[in-house]
Amino acid sequence: MTTQTEQSNIPAVPAQMQGSHHWIITLELPGRLTSSLYGTWTPPAGATRHDVFTAIKNHITSANPDLAGANTMFFALEPNQL
Repeated sequence: MTTQTEQSNIPAVPAQMQGSHHWIITLELPGRLTSSLYGTWTPPAGATRHDVFTAIKNHITSANPDLAGANTMFFALEPNQL
């Protein structure tokens, strides 16, 4: 069975203010930490999926140096549309 709930207390950000792609990444330091993060981003023209992955992981690890040696358990990059 599927249910749908409306969360009216969460303000919607207009699509034009979001990135063109939605990403999710899960990083793990075995036995210590698992961290799942997500966001939106508009890659530069000509960027590959690998370029985006590397840029996102570098951004995360620069803000959280403890994750620099983390294993990537999951990464998804999809167009930010329904």
